[in-house]
Amino acid sequence: MLFAADKGDINTIIGGIAPDWGPFGALGTEAKTMIQVVMAVAIMLCLGIAIWGAAKQRIGATALRDTFSAEQGKGLIIAGLTGVFIIGSLGTLFTIVYGMAV
Repeated sequence: MLFAADKGDINTIIGGIAPDWGPFGALGTEAKTMIQVVMAVAIMLCLGIAIWGAAKQRIGATALRDTFSAEQGKGLIIAGLTGVFIIGSLGTLFTIVYGMAV
């Protein structure tokens, strides 16, 4: 039997926002921690926007019968999830761009 999470730990999950890649590899521990905190707050903010959009879409579509609110909620969901994806993939993007420049 093969366990998918046998060798992983929490660093595998949050490794995308840990700035150990590219130009951030030479920074000190305090600077890396600050970047991690800023990126984590940005991800939480984007998830909050997506949740707010989902609630706005749900309330607008069912309770109030407000199609404008439902469409606005759909836009917030897309914006929030896009922000999470972009922030989560910054490690890959910086590694590619920094590697191409070096």
